[in-house]
Amino acid sequence: MKEYMINLKLPLQIGEDFMALIPKQRAQVNKLMKEGKILQYALAADRSLLWITMIAKSEREVMSILSTLPLINYMQPEVHALAFHNSISNDLPKLIMN
Repeated sequence: MKEYMINLKLPLQIGEDFMALIPKQRAQVNKLMKEGKILQYALAADRSLLWITMIAKSEREVMSILSTLPLINYMQPEVHALAFHNSISNDLPKLIMN
């Protein structure tokens, strides 16, 4: 498995159709995060870009996963394979029950 950084350009004008899909988008992103496919998901303050860090076998698999996003038809993806990705987790440590 490799890690990928995906830059997604969003439309300048956001209409009602786009807005109506946002709850479905969030639900799908949450599902993909729980499955461990999406590691990070971030939106630029000006709402012009989304960034996703993802784990996949190939760029083809990345595109397949992206195709499940309800808003993908409004986005222009750029996929970049990462050599490494370091981050600090905001989650609480996992409990180990003895």
